Amino acid sequence: MDIRDQIVLITGGARGVGAAAARAFAGQGARVVINWRASGEQAQGLATELGERVIALQADVTDRTAVEVMVAKAQAHFGAPISTVVNNALDYSFNGDARAQMADIPWEDMARQFSTVIRGALNVIQATAPGMSAQKFGRVVNIGTNLFQNPVVPYHDYTAAKAALLSLTRTAAGDLGPSGITVNMVSGGLLRTTDASAATPDAVFDLIAGMTPLRSVTTPQEFADAVLFFASPWSRAVTGQNLVVDGGLVRD
Repeated sequence: MDIRDQIVLITGGARGVGAAAARAFAGQGARVVINWRASGEQAQGLATELGERVIALQADVTDRTAVEVMVAKAQAHFGAPISTVVNNALDYSFNGDARAQMADIPWEDMARQFSTVIRGALNVIQATAPGMSAQKFGRVVNIGTNLFQNPVVPYHDYTAAKAALLSLTRTAAGDLGPSGITVNMVSGGLLRTTDASAATPDAVFDLIAGMTPLRSVTTPQEFADAVLFFASPWSRAVTGQNLVVDGGLVRD
């Protein structure tokens, strides 16, 4: 299915990577659902900016009922099932100085990240998979991180949750493949700049840029291009994979 024929749900789609992905898909002619939890003004503004083929719908992805209601509204609005999901919802601020240390990080911090990242992705996949299966076509793109390969800053809770999401990506690919659904992950490093990375000092960005072969820090727009690849016909034989998009910083 060409991107222009897809209905794409982007969780956490009002800001940062999610907003960049929404713009990228809309630019290719797709119908887009911008999911938001607390960024309603930004989500509605983005939907207005991108035009009539884009809607903004509120749901907390950790709430299964709310996700099902959102999916039903999207299907009613566009008259067809969601074909493509980008699991991007995130509740985190990257501030190395303020991060919880291993000696005292509470389980509640870990549980909060697992709830958003894993429960959220599971809820969305389970709510959309029946419609994808009926079409014999589906694309799930999970948003990961290069920190579990290169933990230069030990964000214990965030990194552990994203590592678990990679595992879910690979197991889900096995279950959903026979229905024509691919499940892949796109993993970035620090992006310049999103709300989540706004607390990062310029010196850190410059240090990372100097270590990459491209001598630059990946932008949200560049990252979104890789998300498009996994939704495109060019990736039709690819599933269960993790593509690291960080300017070549991590190469394994």
